[in-house]
Amino acid sequence: MEFNPKNKIVQLCLQGMGMAEKELPEEASKLFFQAWNEATYDFEKFISAHYVARYQKNTSEKLEWLETALKYALKIHDDTVSSALPSLYSNIAKCYDDINEPDEARKNYELAASDIGRPSDKGPFYHGTKADLQVGDLLTAGENSNYKAGLKMNHVYFTAQVNGAGLAAALAEGERRERVYIIEPTGAFEHDPNVTDKKFPGNPTRSYRSQAPLKIVGEVTDWTRQTSEDVNEWREKLAKNKGEIIN
Repeated sequence: MEFNPKNKIVQLCLQGMGMAEKELPEEASKLFFQAWNEATYDFEKFISAHYVARYQKNTSEKLEWLETALKYALKIHDDTVSSALPSLYSNIAKCYDDINEPDEARKNYELAASDIGRPSDKGPFYHGTKADLQVGDLLTAGENSNYKAGLKMNHVYFTAQVNGAGLAAALAEGERRERVYIIEPTGAFEHDPNVTDKKFPGNPTRSYRSQAPLKIVGEVTDWTRQTSEDVNEWREKLAKNKGEIIN
């Protein structure tokens, strides 16, 4: 399953987050409930229930919504969602602590700890760029960031979603054509902390990074290209982003 930022339910959740950032919690809650009511499949129900839970004033109701989100997350069996399980279990455990049910709290804290670790994603993996590369070439850390001038990156980044790599290619510096390469990590890798558990729970974009080189093993030519309007919109969002890049 590929995370789609243009999905209607995802868009409603993004609008809700926008209201929350403006300190308008009631408007945010309405949008999250609308997302829940219009959700039609497990991933949409998981995402929307997760956000509805955040705006429950009563701990028991918050717990009910968190467990609803967990129920749908466990149905999916996908790397898009599995990275969200530790925080879900942890938040559920905190609720049980608050309502004085220590056995349930302990069980969920243990589940949270057991799910924390390196990504289980087996790929295939992709890297988007405007560089002309050949099979066998190595992508290494230490290149300039595409998102912050003057920043040398300590990691090299990649994704298991081909359209996500296509977006990275569209946003990359340079005038050459956009390229999406199939890559193999040559060492350990981790969830990209710049996106994991930020706007959405877990790592739904399946974005990763490594300090070890990535080996080019092929190239993809078929992915959903961004329009010039889409690229400009993404560049504007990045320009407005005040957060620091975790390097």
